[in-house]
Amino acid sequence: MSVIDGGVGSCGAEVPLQPVPDRGRNRLFFLSADVPYFLSHRLDLAMRAGSAGYDVALVAPGQEYRQTMAGYGIGFHPLPFERGGTGLMAALVTVYRIAVLYRRERPAMVHHIALKSVIFGSIAARLAGVKAVVNLLPGLGYVFHSQDLKAALIRILVRPALRFALGHGNTRLIVQNSADFETIVSSGFAKSSRVHLIHGSGVEPARYRGERGEDDNVPLVVLPARLLRDKGVVEFVSAARVLKEKGVAARFALVGSPDPANPASLTEREIAAWVAEGVVDAWGWQTDMPSVFARADIVCLPSYHEGVPKCLLEAGASGCGIVASDLPGCREIVIPGQTGWLVPVRNVDDLAAKLEEAILSPGMRRKFGNAARQRVRELFSMQRVLDETLAVYRELVPAGNPAPGKAGAGTEVRLAADGEPASQRDDGGGAPFPAGQAAGERCGENAEADLAR
Repeated sequence: MSVIDGGVGSCGAEVPLQPVPDRGRNRLFFLSADVPYFLSHRLDLAMRAGSAGYDVALVAPGQEYRQTMAGYGIGFHPLPFERGGTGLMAALVTVYRIAVLYRRERPAMVHHIALKSVIFGSIAARLAGVKAVVNLLPGLGYVFHSQDLKAALIRILVRPALRFALGHGNTRLIVQNSADFETIVSSGFAKSSRVHLIHGSGVEPARYRGERGEDDNVPLVVLPARLLRDKGVVEFVSAARVLKEKGVAARFALVGSPDPANPASLTEREIAAWVAEGVVDAWGWQTDMPSVFARADIVCLPSYHEGVPKCLLEAGASGCGIVASDLPGCREIVIPGQTGWLVPVRNVDDLAAKLEEAILSPGMRRKFGNAARQRVRELFSMQRVLDETLAVYRELVPAGNPAPGKAGAGTEVRLAADGEPASQRDDGGGAPFPAGQAAGERCGENAEADLAR
């Protein structure tokens, strides 16, 4: 019997939560605070899980995504869940709502995506008696890497919460680079036997144009990411300014938009000032990223921390030249002198020098780009990532028989403020979001804002 057998209504009266019959041993729920990130990074996994026999549904904020998810045959449970904000009462309410949903819907397994979902979802899963939990930490992000006071204070709360979240015996944790694996194990967050290293979210190379011929046009350098300070956007703009002042012929573009829920977000005013100065262009959010990479000659990611950034996998699959920070996640893709250029974090001078070399060396760019494409195909293909993740699922819950033509068929539950169902499904929602095409501002696997605002 789980802890969640009843609740408290808005007037303080006890509201019993009536259990429902077991709806199948193979129900798999994803929990994400960011639907665009789920669609660009995890939709292929959800579809593959459905084909393998799991009954798949997504728990996430955003009523407007109901029709989109239905188009993919994936159940959808809208749930108020903000990526930003750290208020204790708000956190408790969110955990309670998740637990109510888990208790009512009785998934056999839940897959929590990114830090906040991992902590809140894992606590809720324990309260609701969920038997199997998969947690994904794409990158340890702002909370673990930032040196500012706010991040340091949040770490004091996050560390014990994360130990509790990862401590259940039937929990598995997925990380995306060896440095994060070592940090998780050495810090005592989880036993090594329960941690799986799966490199990135995977890409399908066939979706990207890999062949590049001679190009006499002015080289295009893009930074495809959410416009956060932690993504090295300020350093990118500074390096572009240095190169323009030197007379190096190149175009520089920011591909993405700010993320107000993240404390490291830049402002629209800052971006507009750079555009007005003429140092960079700002393309904003782009839904067709294969086309962006087909146009780009060089992809630059001078980030402060990463898991395994999907935008670099896409850049490699597209045969672009790559200039990236010398970080564990980026080093998974970029081998200096073979597949691209690495630069020290926050070093504008070295970034400008490496970008200048890449801009002025089209033959080297093509050589490195071809090698990067081959590396992505061998080590980071979507097929490999999906196979490895499904193997983790099967450790915990064997798949059932797939429903013909559907990825999953969860029944939507729309929750009122106290966590109770408010109404049944109605039509409407957002437009479809094509698989593999909406990574514009979700570069890297750390797309969900961490526990700060």
